[in-house]
Amino acid sequence: MAVKVTLLTHTPDPEQVVAMAAKLCYSPSGIEDIREGLTEEKTAAFIDMLAGLGHASPTEHASFTFGIEGISRACSHQLVRHRIASYSQQSQRYVDGTKFDFVTPPAIRENPKALEAYNRVLAEQAQAYSAIRDALAAGYIAEYLGEPQEGTDAEIIERFKTSHKTECAAFIKKANEDARFILPNASTTKIVCTFNARSLQNFFAHRCCNRAQWEIREVAEQMLLQCREAAPHLFQNCGPSCLFGPCPEGRMSCGRQKEMREKYGVRKA
Repeated sequence: MAVKVTLLTHTPDPEQVVAMAAKLCYSPSGIEDIREGLTEEKTAAFIDMLAGLGHASPTEHASFTFGIEGISRACSHQLVRHRIASYSQQSQRYVDGTKFDFVTPPAIRENPKALEAYNRVLAEQAQAYSAIRDALAAGYIAEYLGEPQEGTDAEIIERFKTSHKTECAAFIKKANEDARFILPNASTTKIVCTFNARSLQNFFAHRCCNRAQWEIREVAEQMLLQCREAAPHLFQNCGPSCLFGPCPEGRMSCGRQKEMREKYGVRKA
């Protein structure tokens, strides 16, 4: 499954909200008339002024909520490092691990030898997950019933389920808790996250960079495209840090600053 980002919702009129906050800072306006005169042009002017002054706090009043799917656990671990945000992630404790897909990095997919080894190990891990989960669940059932049970682990679970549906579900969830330890970083996950606009601008500066890991860079680029549709002035100059100054990566720079400025279509150099 390919990476898919969906902008689920955002602050209504996010740019006007930011402009109202800025207007309060720089004019004698009262709360009751803070919205007056904020035409589209005036709103854009306030946002441009904030960017020019480096006054970012008003942008924190606009928030954006995304649904992200088709990413690996390796990617989500990077995503949640951006701490000024809220996250709700699909649980490997409550969701059956045999239902997860796996992300295959492009470099592995394009290398037949690497791909064969990768797929072989993933299949082994999936089989091991099922075996561990069933063994644990069957053990919990035998302990609950107070005597050893005959048959395979799968047979024991199926037989118990017919007469103790609620208890069986609880034992399987308990088994998932420990079986999940064998699941790889390649396991796909789904996550809902909410950022304010200032935090998003910081996120894009780091994760749209060519040196960001390929998967989270794809997430960031999809997020930025959708943010620009929802609030074009607020995100018009967003992208990697090299857009308006020297690359912060130093010797590790990709050396493609001109290309990046053209790609992100910044208004000023």
